[in-house]
Amino acid sequence: MRLLMLGGTEFAGRAVVEAALGRGWDVTVFHRGKHAAPPGVREVLGDRTAPGGLVGLEAGDWDAVVDTWSAAPRAVRDAARLLRGRAGRYAYVSSCSVYAWAPPAGYTEDAPLVDGAEAGADHTDYARDKRGGELAAVEAFGAERSLLVRSGLLLGPYENVGRLPWWLNRVARGGPVPAPGPRELPVQFLDVRDLAEWILDAVERERGGPYNLNGPRGHTTMGELLRACVRVTGGAARLRWTEPERVLEAGIEPWSQLPVWVPPGSELHDALHGADVSRALAAGLRCRPADETVADTWRWLRDIGGTAPQRPDRPPVGLEAELEARLLAGDGDVLEGEGAPGG
Repeated sequence: MRLLMLGGTEFAGRAVVEAALGRGWDVTVFHRGKHAAPPGVREVLGDRTAPGGLVGLEAGDWDAVVDTWSAAPRAVRDAARLLRGRAGRYAYVSSCSVYAWAPPAGYTEDAPLVDGAEAGADHTDYARDKRGGELAAVEAFGAERSLLVRSGLLLGPYENVGRLPWWLNRVARGGPVPAPGPRELPVQFLDVRDLAEWILDAVERERGGPYNLNGPRGHTTMGELLRACVRVTGGAARLRWTEPERVLEAGIEPWSQLPVWVPPGSELHDALHGADVSRALAAGLRCRPADETVADTWRWLRDIGGTAPQRPDRPPVGLEAELEARLLAGDGDVLEGEGAPGG
């Protein structure tokens, strides 16, 4: 298979490229040159946002294109129009954010979508940009040859948003760690490498249309995820489990200041940890255990010196020391460490 990856040097794009190389595919990576591409690919440099920036793609044929673009939809439109006669399938990595707020728990690919998105639009907001990218792919390639990958929470090696790396680094520092409860709170995420393998399988099987791509609902729990962080970092941390109400009363923002976590029973939890992924599972999605994702991310993080890359278009995540101290100063549950009673 001949794959053209638009991007391919960071997180999801890099995972797709490495998975394709692992299958022996012929991979071309089109990127701006800001980060090194994985070895073994053919590189084409260009800036799709600049006049004439796609000139390097004016020749060539591919079986599939994978595009992870997250800004102005017109960039997807321009690339897809240029490639529609020379590529068999266009896989656009979109997001579950394209659903109209607030999607109920169990929402499928048929749920209502955001209004106001356009294929040729300039940058607006994340949800409309992603929906506009979907529209651009379908406009150029048609519904049958467009694969719309509506990803949820992605974790794993090369993460450049900072969610799992923040937890791992905080737990590695040891001492009492604020652990937002309840322990059994269901968490839904997908290892980025499982996303990559599913995309490649889907283009090989000539699939089209939208798919929610995430782990099954309740793939793990907040307790299991944080205990895995304790185990892989050496077990020096003690998790202090705190009721959701106390977390919110302390003025802490779910999802951003305590990454991954959102309070149970909230619209946020339904939207971020409640997608129905049965269509993707039926189409071959396989999800590795959460422990493996945590361990491999910690190994990668140590290999690069402990500081994860940060996307410039995303704000940093994590809890400031002052807010952490305020939360830890409350009553909360008994301090709990890996291997301790109840741990």
